[in-house]
Amino acid sequence: MSGSRSLRSSLRAARPDAFGADPAGERMARIRRSPNFADGVFQNPLGARTRPTGSMVEFAKVYFRKEERVLRTPSGTIPVHPTTFADLAKEPASGLRLTWMGHSSVLAEIDGRRVLFDPVWGERCSPFAFAGPKRLHPVPLPLAALGPVDVVVISHDHYDHLDLPTIKALAGTDTVFAVPLGVGAHLEHWGVSPDRLHELDWNETAKVNGISLTATPARHFCGRGLRNQQHTLWASWAVAGPEHRIYHSGDTGYFPGFKDIGAGHGPFDATMIQIGAYSEYWPDIHMTPAEGVQAHRDLQGGSPHGVLLPIHWGTFNLAPHAWAEPGEWTRDAAEEVGQAAAFPRPGEPFEPAGKLPVDAWWRAVSSPVAHPWRRPAGAEVELAERSTTHCSW
Repeated sequence: MSGSRSLRSSLRAARPDAFGADPAGERMARIRRSPNFADGVFQNPLGARTRPTGSMVEFAKVYFRKEERVLRTPSGTIPVHPTTFADLAKEPASGLRLTWMGHSSVLAEIDGRRVLFDPVWGERCSPFAFAGPKRLHPVPLPLAALGPVDVVVISHDHYDHLDLPTIKALAGTDTVFAVPLGVGAHLEHWGVSPDRLHELDWNETAKVNGISLTATPARHFCGRGLRNQQHTLWASWAVAGPEHRIYHSGDTGYFPGFKDIGAGHGPFDATMIQIGAYSEYWPDIHMTPAEGVQAHRDLQGGSPHGVLLPIHWGTFNLAPHAWAEPGEWTRDAAEEVGQAAAFPRPGEPFEPAGKLPVDAWWRAVSSPVAHPWRRPAGAEVELAERSTTHCSW
């Protein structure tokens, strides 16, 4: 009984409206009509275990071990690029510029339009103001200093991708939102008017100011409350302008569908790929760095075309791996196959067609990271075969 009272007290201490709203009415009717919705929940394109595998006691021992905690945080101050509004006001010479704001937040300036992916400006990715993963570096610049944004794109409704204070701030602007099916219920609850929402199922496209935004499949899950109803969809996104194409993975496990996405919407001038917060305890819903590099190659038809921007790392401590490991291992995996990859500091703008930021800046503020074993030739086939194994409960 005391545990129940404690839980209720914690929920009351959550930020107002942090849990969002469940889909209802015509929105829920549309969800039920979706070809990706069955047995009362959204389905992954490939079976995926969405709860941690193995013993949670074992996981807790690893996660809270003192020496492990030291590795999971930087040993110094993370260098944040001093981006200014004036920097972003200059038009990119090539027509495409990306600015990684940390974690999965990216400002993409594409063919004269500005797209903001998964903006998280809050201090914690949590429903609570006093607990939950806290950011390890400040935001590179205030949200208002970004200037006008044509469209905000959300990949799914987890707290490290859909941030209540950020969305409420953006609700007061003229921007429109592109979100996966069901996620619009949260945004409407937080003050975004329905006429500014493009709510898409997989393989549906919205056009905003001359650019196309297509919700593409991903292998993940959803939910903001204690009940994970799977009533909001998760997605990756393919965005195309008159001259350029880009892709944002959101959160996803590796799956063969990357090749289909690339064939239908690529090749891409740049991909923003999740390479952090992986673990053997949840192998189906996040990618390792090697899988992230392979996903980029799949999206590009097996070629090293385009630039890979690693995302979903460095800003929050969300998994038992070392803090610098995703950056270091992605660098290794990309070099091994001759793939161009950018490693900007948070807030550092770059143009994929120009000089790429490649300095391993994390080494100055982290403990040395052991390098992974080198994958032998043909390992891509083994990886694909292993990842297509159907996972069931």
